[in-house]
Amino acid sequence: MSFHPGQRWISDSESDQGLGTVTAVEGRFVTVVFTATGDARQYAIDNAPLTRVIFNTGDNIPSHEGWLLNVESFEESHNLITYHGIRQDTGEAGSLKEVMIDHFIKFNKPHDRLLNGQIDRLDWFRLRKDCLHHQFSQQQSDLMGLSGGRVNLIPHQLYIAEEVGSRFAPRVLLADEVGLGKTIEAGLIIHQQLVTGRAKRVLIIVPESLMHQWLVEMLRRFNLQFSIFDESRCEETSNSEDGDNPFSTEQLVLVNLGFVTRNPKWYEALIAEEWDLMVVDEAHHLNWQQEDASIEYQCVEKLAQAIPGVLLLTATPDQLGHESHFARLRLLDPDRFFDYQKFTEEEQHYTEVADAANTLVANEALTTTQMNTLTELLKETDVSDYIADINQADQAQQDNARQHILSQLLDRHGTGRILFRNSRNTIKGFPKRELHSAPLEMPEAYQSAINELLLSGTAEDLQATKQAKLLFTPEILFSLDSHENWYDIDPRVEYLIDLLQSLKKEKVLVICAHAQTAIDLETALRVKEGIRAAVFHEGLSIFERDRAAAYFAQDEDSAQVLLCSEIGSEGRNFQFAHHLVLFDLPGNPDLLEQRIGRLDRIGQSETIRLHVPFFEDSPQSLLFKWYKHALNAFEQTCITGHAVHQSFGAKLFELALSASWESAEAEKMIEDSHEKHLTIKQDLESGRDKLLELHSSGQGRANALVEKIEKLDQQIHLPQFMFQILDVFGIQQDDKADNSIALQQSEHMLTSNFPCLPEDGTTITFNRHTALACENYQLITWDHPMVRGAMDLVLCDQLGNASIGILKNPALPAGTFFLECIFTLEAIAPSNLQLGRYLPTTPIRILVDKNGNDLADKVSEAVLDQQLSPVKKQVALQLVKALKSQVAPLVAKAETHAEKQIDVIQQKALTSMKAAMDEEHQRLTALKAINPSVRQQEIDFISMQKSALAEYIEKALIKFEAIRLIVVSQ
Repeated sequence: MSFHPGQRWISDSESDQGLGTVTAVEGRFVTVVFTATGDARQYAIDNAPLTRVIFNTGDNIPSHEGWLLNVESFEESHNLITYHGIRQDTGEAGSLKEVMIDHFIKFNKPHDRLLNGQIDRLDWFRLRKDCLHHQFSQQQSDLMGLSGGRVNLIPHQLYIAEEVGSRFAPRVLLADEVGLGKTIEAGLIIHQQLVTGRAKRVLIIVPESLMHQWLVEMLRRFNLQFSIFDESRCEETSNSEDGDNPFSTEQLVLVNLGFVTRNPKWYEALIAEEWDLMVVDEAHHLNWQQEDASIEYQCVEKLAQAIPGVLLLTATPDQLGHESHFARLRLLDPDRFFDYQKFTEEEQHYTEVADAANTLVANEALTTTQMNTLTELLKETDVSDYIADINQADQAQQDNARQHILSQLLDRHGTGRILFRNSRNTIKGFPKRELHSAPLEMPEAYQSAINELLLSGTAEDLQATKQAKLLFTPEILFSLDSHENWYDIDPRVEYLIDLLQSLKKEKVLVICAHAQTAIDLETALRVKEGIRAAVFHEGLSIFERDRAAAYFAQDEDSAQVLLCSEIGSEGRNFQFAHHLVLFDLPGNPDLLEQRIGRLDRIGQSETIRLHVPFFEDSPQSLLFKWYKHALNAFEQTCITGHAVHQSFGAKLFELALSASWESAEAEKMIEDSHEKHLTIKQDLESGRDKLLELHSSGQGRANALVEKIEKLDQQIHLPQFMFQILDVFGIQQDDKADNSIALQQSEHMLTSNFPCLPEDGTTITFNRHTALACENYQLITWDHPMVRGAMDLVLCDQLGNASIGILKNPALPAGTFFLECIFTLEAIAPSNLQLGRYLPTTPIRILVDKNGNDLADKVSEAVLDQQLSPVKKQVALQLVKALKSQVAPLVAKAETHAEKQIDVIQQKALTSMKAAMDEEHQRLTALKAINPSVRQQEIDFISMQKSALAEYIEKALIKFEAIRLIVVSQ
């Protein structure tokens, strides 16, 4: 290398520094100043990682003054180059000295980098190609956004997510029974809408008690980082210098319903923002009557009018009354559900349809009335032959006829497109529950504390006090006025120790109402018997909770028991355990069901053993009997709990405060509660809409989805690709015994900001079952932000876009060379149009010889990749220098070959898009004629989408992505 002051060089390892200027050459060192960044570097002359920048005839060179010179010739004098040509701003002849070239110029075009000696390794080039191919496949995948959640592959959940998540601005009511996974369904829909670009900004509104559950669920299961907004967060943001709307700072926002309704200022700020999707949990708490709507309902209603997509999550729809059910549908589609009386009339008419549908589902003969109902309802199509076959034909014809009529009914179903409801009657895979109760004697100290509380006021006065609720957790009540350790006198502690010892190594989950109870229990187990326990409560950070859950979940060197406060009933997955100890009982049956639901989940492999210690003749015994005898809430899912609690919860509390725990009045209350429970249950069962359940469960479509995702999970393409990425980026990888890999940052990383890799490392797995068992592991799928982010790192940068390889082939003369060019055809369009389904970013490979002939069809890239060997830097620079004059014309010929393929790709995309859009438009138009729940906005969007997609496809442009010079050597 020969360096002289004023020459322009570029750093091979820091190309983002721009164009450098040699300022000094002293002895064995050269100093280069990079004016663009203000940095100066000193290099040893013998091995400086620098490349001299020399432009060729036809190049446009930017001056530091901002004008361009089109080069016609150049000359070198005193080791510095002067370029001559035509100025692009004036059209006049001009000259530009080397030292006056713009400092900020960067060589990121593949051929520029190649010709300037900025050459990447062969494995980097292969990685870039593979990123393009995988991007091409994923953009077209109908599983994009659907397979990436850390969830069990449960058919009805996946069906609902696919059916709803693929819609434009979905507006639906998710009303599955407790334990069937409404939150998972909502998360899958949110995830799919975000990953596919149908939505960018999401607002979740939940009761305050569920804030943390949603935060954890979205992060741990779907890698979605929602931000909680409360009073302090809003004040902090609004007091900043810019004073912007606080909600404009985040794309994914989580707020609690009380905060929204209590703060008009922040509610106005919330509604002033543009959101794509709103999710409201516990929507049955939005009270509405024809003459009176609650403030909560009004707030959500106004938001629902402004936000295109709305998901409402609720308990069983009619559980809180028919009027309440109408109110929720009204939020989703006020044009369709505008009159309660009319809705009631339609529903009454539909009971006849439901009766006929239930008969079809039950494979029973149709009555004359049912046949007439079906004939009238399906009058647009003649179904008389099918109806006749149901009662008269052989079994095969009967089955075919039933299926045909059911399909027709599903399309016409009144609320089928906006209401999804599954019940345990139709969804299989739940475990049995087994109750093991243990009545214990009340310690005298506890009895004294209770008596003292009860004597301090009347039952009516006590109801409003905080201490009153401590009747059901006497250890907390006792601790208020005593310095003695409650666990030294509480027989439940000895009961728990005996249970753990009898179960040996079996995992046990313990849930109690208060964090302090859980903390003290850990001390008691450790001190008394040396039993290892993990503690999980709201006082811990999310990281500490994860660590506790992982300590409980792992097989070796783990805790046998996890001691949880009430927060343990959040959406965590503990189904690997089969024993649940209810150290106390919550006052709300919904909360009891949530507790049991940590283990009672689809996929639970064994019977759940519920261990319930309680004190005899106490508030606890009253609550236990109410749950057991009135609601059968321990051994069966209690779908009536909320309604029964509304009717008898106050009476139950009053009896507890009046010490009437074993009285005739208490027995009467339990009997009345049981009668109410049976009545509501019977009403719900008789009102079961089997047609709706059939639609909600997805039948065959749901199982097909599971099979497709399972097949995708088993493919090896993703692990191979990710190991390739991790190797190139210099990520340290250590295999673990449980199908997982520990990743750590290293000193040799290409970037310190590798996506989803914290400073202290992380553990990943490609195995869904491993990820479900170990929630601190990251489940790597094509949708995971680590995969998508790493691909973006490669494709948005110049990594691997210029390379040289040596081909040793005795059949070819030494010195023969080829140019392999990778182009892409892509169109930039709004993400919600889903352009990638029809015109994904399409790689075009061109392989030209020295005469400019395209040999890509004759020589596969796989064959080349196997035969090529890397070349040393000095040799590469010599090859570039020798072939420089021939490469530039060949790049132009390669581009011409690529452009010839554009029209074919565009026409294929247009044909595919128009066929899909026309089919969907015809389907929805026909459906709207018989089912008013199909919104006109959906149909209009398809027409707009078709027109816009055609325009964007026609504007697709070709982009030069990568170049590889291949030289034959003997």
